[in-house]
Amino acid sequence: MEVILADNLGFCYGVKRAIQLAEEAADSTHTTNTLGPIIHNPQMVEKLAQNGVGTVDSLDEVSGGTIIIRSHGVGPDVYKRIESMGLNMVDATCPHVRKAQTSAKMLADEGYQVVIVGERNHPEVRSIVEWAGNSAIVVEETEEAEQLPRFARLGIVAQTTFPGVKFKEIVSKLLEKSTELKIIRTICTATDQRQSSAVKLAQQVDMMIVVGGKNSANTTRLAQLCGKKCKTYHVETADELCDDWFEKIKKIGITAGASTPDWIIKEVYKKCQKK
Repeated sequence: MEVILADNLGFCYGVKRAIQLAEEAADSTHTTNTLGPIIHNPQMVEKLAQNGVGTVDSLDEVSGGTIIIRSHGVGPDVYKRIESMGLNMVDATCPHVRKAQTSAKMLADEGYQVVIVGERNHPEVRSIVEWAGNSAIVVEETEEAEQLPRFARLGIVAQTTFPGVKFKEIVSKLLEKSTELKIIRTICTATDQRQSSAVKLAQQVDMMIVVGGKNSANTTRLAQLCGKKCKTYHVETADELCDDWFEKIKKIGITAGASTPDWIIKEVYKKCQKK
């Protein structure tokens, strides 16, 4: 049985940076917490917890020490509250997310109706909404774009992990909603690369294994894209691999989301080789 790894998979720059900052912030002399999971990978979050970096869901749970802003970012009010509480802050916001946030704020300040193309319940998108002054419209589907009224001026940004093809489809509908549009394509190139290499590999194999957190939007999207090309399974760890998946399979492809650690990918790869 042949096992092939996708050309682009696993940690992206933003995630590597966030993990490095979190590891460097760990200090046995005071408490260190991330505000929400640092990335959407339960195994990595647990590993950080074992090394002294916990997770809190709200600043109400914090009384001192260091607070780490996770890779998905937060709104401006959170920064103000952290400062007022006198906490030591480490900002692990992904640089690409930061660009989306500042772009949304700029468009709002210039008087555009901001539209964020992305998943409205994703923490990154919620942070971008806040940077746009909580007046932005979030659009997930082309049907939602079609239902929007016309606006004098539209400014468009995207969730960094949103599929490029779907972004274009939605933008094509938004073009009909205003005579003046400013489009800032804030989709991360790493997202595009992972998706294109995953689809390319899925077309060449009998089965795809997509590795990463079940709570990870970009990993789930990889599984959805691969599932359109061949039999596909989404797993968080090698323990989830089932023997019956491999019956009559000659060629397996493996890819992983941008928040999936290398050690988990290696474990899945080695176990697949033994099938």
